[in-house]
Amino acid sequence: MSMFNDDFDRPFEELEPVQWSALRKLCLASVEYFTSQQDENSVRIKAALLVILEQLDELQPLYSEIAKFASHFDFDEETPGNGYRSFLSMVDKCIVHTEQVCRQMYHQKDSMFSRKSHHMKEIEACSQLMVSLKTFLQYLKILYTWSTEIMSDGKLSLFIMDQSAQEFLHWTENINQYCFYGRCIGFQFCSSLKKVLKTVSFAMASYSEMYYNNDTVLGRCANSIKYFLDPEARARRIVSISQYADISFAQAFWFLNELEILSIVTPSLAINQLISIPPEELILPTLDGGTVSVPIPNSHIGKKPIHVRLLSSKRRLGMVGSGGVGGELHGPCDKLIIHTHGGGFVAQTSRSHEMYLHNWATTLGVPILSIDYSLAPEAPYPRALEEVLYAYAWALKHASTLLGSTAEKVIFVGDSAGGNLNLGATLKCLQLNIKRPDGIFMAYAPILIDFIPSPSRMLCLTDTLLPYGFMVRCLKAYVGSDKKPTKEHENEECTKSDTESFAEVSESDLIALALSPNGDDANAQKLVSLPSDSTLNSVSLTEVDGIEGPKAQVGSREYISRFLNMYRNSGTASMSSPVAENGNVSRDGNVSGQSDKSWSLFGWSLGRNSKDVRQLDMKSAKSPWEEFIFTVPKDMFMSPYFASDDMLAHIPPIKILTVEFDPCLDDCVMFARKLRSLGNKVTLDILPDLPHGFFNFLHVSKEAMEGVELSVRRIKELLELQS
Repeated sequence: MSMFNDDFDRPFEELEPVQWSALRKLCLASVEYFTSQQDENSVRIKAALLVILEQLDELQPLYSEIAKFASHFDFDEETPGNGYRSFLSMVDKCIVHTEQVCRQMYHQKDSMFSRKSHHMKEIEACSQLMVSLKTFLQYLKILYTWSTEIMSDGKLSLFIMDQSAQEFLHWTENINQYCFYGRCIGFQFCSSLKKVLKTVSFAMASYSEMYYNNDTVLGRCANSIKYFLDPEARARRIVSISQYADISFAQAFWFLNELEILSIVTPSLAINQLISIPPEELILPTLDGGTVSVPIPNSHIGKKPIHVRLLSSKRRLGMVGSGGVGGELHGPCDKLIIHTHGGGFVAQTSRSHEMYLHNWATTLGVPILSIDYSLAPEAPYPRALEEVLYAYAWALKHASTLLGSTAEKVIFVGDSAGGNLNLGATLKCLQLNIKRPDGIFMAYAPILIDFIPSPSRMLCLTDTLLPYGFMVRCLKAYVGSDKKPTKEHENEECTKSDTESFAEVSESDLIALALSPNGDDANAQKLVSLPSDSTLNSVSLTEVDGIEGPKAQVGSREYISRFLNMYRNSGTASMSSPVAENGNVSRDGNVSGQSDKSWSLFGWSLGRNSKDVRQLDMKSAKSPWEEFIFTVPKDMFMSPYFASDDMLAHIPPIKILTVEFDPCLDDCVMFARKLRSLGNKVTLDILPDLPHGFFNFLHVSKEAMEGVELSVRRIKELLELQS
C-alpha cells in the first residue's frame, strides 16, 4: 500500500501539492493580519510564519530531488518504503500538522477566547520542525552521493559500507532534536498514538526525576508537573536523557511495562507457565543421521538456567501446568512457536510482551514458548544467542513431554532484538546441521549491528520510543564495549516475585506432571495444586539480572539559533548535577544500592541520601557519537546481513514486518532484497503511521491492533506453508 497521501504522490511541477499551497496561503494571510499588531506574541508569531514560508521555498527543491530517486531503493513496486521515503513522508505530515496549527490560530485570531501565547508557541515549534526536516533532507542528499554499491538485485544499497560512520554520527550535533519531543511530538504517527506517545514522553521525563534522585520528593514532583504543563521543559529533559543517561536508565524505564497494573487488560490463558531450563548436556540428531551436542551457554556469566514462558489457550496432553487447571484436555499440537522478545538486547522479558502474545496464542491456538535470555551489558554477545539456540534445542527434545506439541513444524517469531537473535540462532542451526525452524516471522528487527550510515537510521533522532542515545548505548552494551561487573549477581538465589510463585521440582517430577496433566500419577498428585502461572524449576532459580522573542526583521538563522538557546539554556537549574551513577538494575526493573534507612515508594528512595544518589551527568559524560568509538566485528551471527550467500540461501521461508518511521527500516528492506535475490521465500510488509515497538499498543490503538492482526496472519501463513 502507498504510505503517502495522494496529494503528495505526484512530483513538484509547476504547481505545488495542495497541502503545501494551503499552508502557504494561510501563512501569508496570517502574516498580513499580525503585521499590524506590535505586542510580543504577535511579533513572534509573524517571525515564525516568515520562517515557515522560507522553509517551504527551501524544502521544495530538496523534496523534489529526493523523490526522484527514493523509489530506486524499494523492495518492489507493491511495497514502497525505505529511509528516503520515510523522511519525505515525515515532511508531508509536518506540512499537514503545521497547516492545522495555522488554521486553528487563524480561525481564533479575533475570538475573545484566543490564546495568542499558546498559538505563538505552537507556530514556533512548527517552524523549528520544518527547519530540522530541511536539515535531514540536506544530509539525505549527501548519503545518496555516497551510495555506490550495486546489490545483486541491480539496485543501489541503502547501507554505506565504505564511508566512515564518524561523519554520519557528527551530523547529530547539527540537528535540532528538541522539536520532535515537545509540542509536535508524535506528529508523524496515527492519531490514536499521538496521545499515547505524549504520555510515554511525560513518563520518561518524570521517571528520570525518580531515577536520578538527587532532589527532594517535593522537588521531583514539581519537576514532573512542569513536564506535564511545559512541553519545552519536557523536550529538554528527554533530549538530555537520550544524550547522557546511562544504559541502566534505559533498562529501568523499559522494564516499567512489566508492572502488574499494566497487564490488567490482558485476558487470561489456560496455560501461562514459567519454566527454568537446567544447563545440562543436550544431544540432538543431525540431518545427516549423526548426533551433535548443543553447546551449553557459558560465555560471560557462566552456566546458568534459562527461563522460558509457555503460553497456550488450550490445555494439552504433555503440557506443563495442565495438572492444576480444569477444563477440556486437548491432544498435542503438531506445531510450536518459539518467541524471542525485543528490548534492545538490554531490557524486558516475556512478561513485557504478554499483551500481544496472549492475542497470538488465542488466535492461532498454537503453544508459544517465549525465551527470557540474559541481558547486556552484564551478558553481552554472544550470551543471548547461545541461550536462544539452547532453548530451541531443549524445546525440540522436550516438546512432546513438556510443551504439549510434537514440534513437527516450528516457527521462530521475534520483534526488534528478538528477531535478530532468531536469525542468528537459525544460522547456528545450519552450522550445526540440526533441524532448522520451518519459518521465521520478525518485526522491525536490526539485521546489521553497527552504525553503518543509512537513511532510516537517522530516524532515531526523531523517535520517542527508541531515541538516538538509547540506540547507541544498547548497541555498545550488546557488542560488549560497555560490560559491567557481574559480581553482584553471582550469589543471587531463588527469589520470590510479587506476582508469581516459585516451586522447586525435579526434572522427573516435571515430566511426570506433563505426562499426567489430570493428576492421575502419584508424582502429579503432589503438584496438582500448583497454579498454571507458577514457576517450575528443575534447578534453583536465579535472576538473570538484571528566549527572548525575535524581532520581525531578524533573519531566520539568528531566529533559529535563539530558539535553540531557549531549550539549551532554560531551566538548567532543575537538571541534575554530575555525580557518579550508582545502583544496579535487575530484570524486574528494581534498583539496588539504595540505603535501607531511606523511605521508598515502588523501590525508589524518597529521601535525599548523599551516599547513594544517582544523577544525570551532563558535564563529564560523553555524547553518543563520542561513545561510539569502538570496532564492531563483522560477525554473521551478530549481524546476519553479513552471512554468506550460501548460508542465507538456506534460510527458511521468512516474513518481515516493519514500519515507516522505524530506525531499523532499511535493515529490513535490505535483508528482504538480499534474500529475494538468492531465491528465498520472503515477504515484506511496511506499515505506515506506527512506531517501533507498536505491538504493545494494541489495546489503545486501532492501527496497532490491525498491525498485530496482520502479524497473526503472516505467522499463520508460515504455519500452514507446505514443506
